[in-house]
Amino acid sequence: MDRIVLASDSPRRREILARLGIRFRALSPRWKEPEPAVSDDPVRYAESAARAKARSVVGLVDSCLVVGVDTVVALGKTILGKPRNRKDAGQMLHRLSGRTHTVTTGVAVIRIPGRRTWVASATSRVHFRRLKRAEVEDYLASDEPYDKAGAYAVQGRAAAFVDWMEGSYLNVVGLPATVLLMLLDRAGARL
Repeated sequence: MDRIVLASDSPRRREILARLGIRFRALSPRWKEPEPAVSDDPVRYAESAARAKARSVVGLVDSCLVVGVDTVVALGKTILGKPRNRKDAGQMLHRLSGRTHTVTTGVAVIRIPGRRTWVASATSRVHFRRLKRAEVEDYLASDEPYDKAGAYAVQGRAAAFVDWMEGSYLNVVGLPATVLLMLLDRAGARL
């Protein structure tokens, strides 16, 4: 079995890997995520950030497969990053209210030694029902909206905001299993 190193601090991504029965070690990425520019394409941004996260830990490991992941929420072409504060989170949720947005997760796998890299992504469409101001305020009082792209966690209380979804649920949570397994297979992983 190949050693898998996950370059992520996300408990959700760790849980998904564990549920898939993949043994892994997690390392914090040593990369500061830049604010997305208005002109950034959500898919390219997610894939580039996933690659950068994986590369940031390459010097710390040997003889393994490094996995980097990044999730981006976009309303049209506008990327909604992680909220800076409560006000920012509230503005994001009100913008998503009653609208359809996309969630793209980029996944990168780097084989060490050699640094051969495979990158792909998944995109899901999510429609929020109209949110009442009081429920947004109640949600903002929880820990959920912070440190999450688009200011929500679909696997938590924000599941009640979702009217419908097209695509992978695990993608919206933060790690599309089919994309990850496809890339690990391409990298020659023996799982």
